[in-house]
Amino acid sequence: MEQQAIWALGIFLLTYALIISEKVHRTLLAMSGAALMIMLGILDQESAVHHIDFNTLGLLIGMMIIVNTTAETGLFSYIGIWTAKLAKGNPITILWLLALITAVGSAFLDNVTTIILMVPVAFSITRRLRVHSFPYLFSMIIATNIGGTATLIGDPPNIMIGSAVKELTFVAFLENLAPVALMILAVILPLVILIFRKQLKEASANRHRMMEISLEGLITEKKLLIKCLIALGLTLLGFFLHQYTHLETATIALAGASLLLLMTGEHVMERAFRSVEWPTIFFFVGLFVLVGGLVDTGIITLVAEWVMHLTGGNPLSTSMLILWLSAIASAFIDNIPLVATMIPMIQDMGSLGISNLEPLWWSLALGACLGGNGTLIGASANLIAAGMSAKEGEPIRFVQYLKYGLPLMVVTILISSVYIYLRYFI
Repeated sequence: MEQQAIWALGIFLLTYALIISEKVHRTLLAMSGAALMIMLGILDQESAVHHIDFNTLGLLIGMMIIVNTTAETGLFSYIGIWTAKLAKGNPITILWLLALITAVGSAFLDNVTTIILMVPVAFSITRRLRVHSFPYLFSMIIATNIGGTATLIGDPPNIMIGSAVKELTFVAFLENLAPVALMILAVILPLVILIFRKQLKEASANRHRMMEISLEGLITEKKLLIKCLIALGLTLLGFFLHQYTHLETATIALAGASLLLLMTGEHVMERAFRSVEWPTIFFFVGLFVLVGGLVDTGIITLVAEWVMHLTGGNPLSTSMLILWLSAIASAFIDNIPLVATMIPMIQDMGSLGISNLEPLWWSLALGACLGGNGTLIGASANLIAAGMSAKEGEPIRFVQYLKYGLPLMVVTILISSVYIYLRYFI
């Protein structure tokens, strides 16, 4: 291994170790690690900028502006109280409802947009129940990554795979991944309730508070709400029409945010820009550059080639190895460069004797999407939820999440393994 590759791997591992220790804010660590990559010549500035996924950043910023402005109207408090009343104040039923809404939203929008929309709803409920938000946020993070697995547009890895393999249509993703996503959700949500049963039981003591609250007066700015709903509705429509317009999600989100700010004026614009989670945005910038160092020095390619050599071309062994490797890797590094590297490697396997590549594509999609549930930094939605939670004064700790997320991620990959085997190899 070249000296630069060793330096890149060392910086990457040290940065992640410090992030896990939580002694220093993760944004400072990611930015410092990225700066080291450039200063030591592992990446030049132009290459570092090339590795930053501005589509992800634009999507986040645009949706944060729209959602945070909408939150000022009281809409999320209204939805939260309405959901709680529908559940008759039962904290377990509330958790179920929030998780299901999040999973469905993630399947037909994308998991980042959905989590940005749903986190304010969760906080409006937990404040009134006077309980910690973590069980609710955790269940929503898990649900958004599972729901995003089910469709072509739900998660970036699926979009990338669908773009690379034209025969894998929206319907093909739905037919092959939606059934296993539903099975996984049916298993995981009861486990989440079992894990947090004590805290949910404590919340029951305050369920009467939810039933006593009137929905009247919760919407505080009706004119602003109408403008927000117009902008949000057009933005969501843009996401649905993505396959026809071919506009990137960042373009759609930023256009929606610009429309909203044009309708509302400068006084709202200043508040909207202050409400963007800039530490989260810059954490992503640092993370993209860190992973870019691994890509440019050939470390990720080495791992992919090792996978091909290890399986010897056996379709079942290759599917299982891709599933587990992509899941474990996606828990700790961004799944976008991982999938970008794996796509050409899987395509090459067709010329090495594997006639049916379809199980390999579904294995990659399941591993990359579900692996994100393993750690707090495993998926974009996890980081967004953590950033929004920290702003509300209830930060989610890396180890706190890892304790529950990693075992549940392993359960989802075990279910996926059985599904892949039964559906494609028997």
